[in-house]
Order: sequence, then structure tokens, then C-alpha cells
Amino acid sequence: MPAKIEPANVIPSTLPRSPSALRWSGIGLAAASWISAAFFGMFIFAFYFGAIPTGRMDQWNIFVPGLYDQRNPAALAAIAAHFATGAIVLILGPVQLIGELRVRRPWIHRWLGRTYVWTAAMAGLGGLGFIASKGTIGGAPMNIGFGLYGVLIVVAAIQTYRHARGRRWEEHRAWAIRLFALALGSWLYRMDYGFWLNVVAPAPLGHLVNYRGPFDIVMSFFFYLPNLAVAELFIRAGRVLSQRFFRIAAVIVLNLANLLVIVGTYNIVHDYWGPAILRFLLGRGG
Repeated sequence: MPAKIEPANVIPSTLPRSPSALRWSGIGLAAASWISAAFFGMFIFAFYFGAIPTGRMDQWNIFVPGLYDQRNPAALAAIAAHFATGAIVLILGPVQLIGELRVRRPWIHRWLGRTYVWTAAMAGLGGLGFIASKGTIGGAPMNIGFGLYGVLIVVAAIQTYRHARGRRWEEHRAWAIRLFALALGSWLYRMDYGFWLNVVAPAPLGHLVNYRGPFDIVMSFFFYLPNLAVAELFIRAGRVLSQRFFRIAAVIVLNLANLLVIVGTYNIVHDYWGPAILRFLLGRGG
């Protein structure tokens, strides 16, 4: 197949055209993840910002005790900025991966990209501001894990934008993939907890209400470091996926991940996100 010539402002791909099974497995996982992340974004607006007009911001502490503290306006402003920009990042991220949009409407990709990287940076800075002002409920392990996550988000956002401005498309693509993998961390954190507490270990095993149990400590890092590892594999995956064995393995892994996302999303939407969104839509607050 002849090489496809792409415009200069389009992110080139290092992956060969995938066989049908691999391609559709990837599309299925991307679609399931986007729908799930969109639900989470709607939940953030419905539950957290929906509580503002009703004056019930103390309900922010239902899922994370101590999150709302009117005695600490700096922490409150930081976490509000984190939530607002984080919801935008979750919804915009998958749009930026649509190849047809980059090819046919590059100006849309550019402007959405600018919005994406700067809101991602603001989400990271908001989280760091909250940690600096108040600290997390989980103490030192969570402070370190979440603090590193915020720093990585800010660095990836700056690097994505910097390489795009410099028209270094391969570097831009690599950092955009890293940023996307990190941005999913906030969603994956909730998904992992929902899956663990509702499917694997409803006891709950390793989780404490102060988020200082063994599972909580692992999760302070686990919700984003594996994502980065997968992102690095994807960035370098061109030669690997040209071999049949690895293509078959990739299909199996993608479909398994898709199943986990669907099961996890159903549980958490049914028990938490869905009711909060419905209450907001019906005008009953978050």
C-alpha cells in the first residue's frame, strides 16, 4: 500500500494499518471508555457544581470526607478549578484522537487541542494547589502519589503544546498520547475503586474510610503509572504490531479491557453517577 501523504499540521502515525479485528477492538475500547468518561464528566458537573445553587456544598464530603472546607477558601478554589477543567479534559480528550478530524478539519483539532492542553494544565495545577493548601485525606502516600500525578499532567500539557508550536509532530504526538493517558487517570481512579469494591472485594478488602489502607496506598500511584507504561508501549508499537502473535494478543487484551470498562461503568453509573445526574436533570440538586 503506498504511503499516505499527510498535511504538515497533521500528527503522523507510526502504526501500520491494523487488521480488522485489532482495529475494531481498539475502536470498541475507545468508544466504551469515552462513554464512561463522559458519564464521569457529567457526574462532576451534576454532583459538585449542581450543589452550588442549592447551597448544599457540604455534600462534596459524601464520597471524599473533608473535600469541602469553607474555612479554607484557597483549597476550595483549587479543587473547584480541578473539577471544572478535569471534566472538560475527559470529554475533549477522545475527540483529539479522531484521525478524520485531524485530516479534514485541522483547524478544529488545533483549537480544541489548545483548549485541551491548557485545561489539563489547569486541572493539574488545581490539584497541586489543593494538596499544598490542605493535603489529601490519605496522608503522605496520597499526597506524594497525587502530587506526582499533578506534576506529570502539567509537564505533559506543556510539552504537548511546545512541540506543536515548534511543528515537531512526532514529539507532539508522543506527548499528546502521554497526556491523554494521564488525563484518563482521574476517571480510572473511580473506575478501579468501583470495580474493586463492587465486584472483586465488596467486603471491602484493603480499603479504609480514611483512604490509608493497603489498597488505597497502591491506588495513589496505580491509577496513572500503568497508563503511562501502556502509552509508552503504544508510542513504540509499530514494529511489534506488525507480527501476527502480538496482534492476536493485542486483540485479546483490548477486548478484555473493554469488558472490564463496560462492567465497571455499569456498576458505578447504576449506583453513583446515574442517580446524581438524574437528580440534577430533574432539578433536585446534585
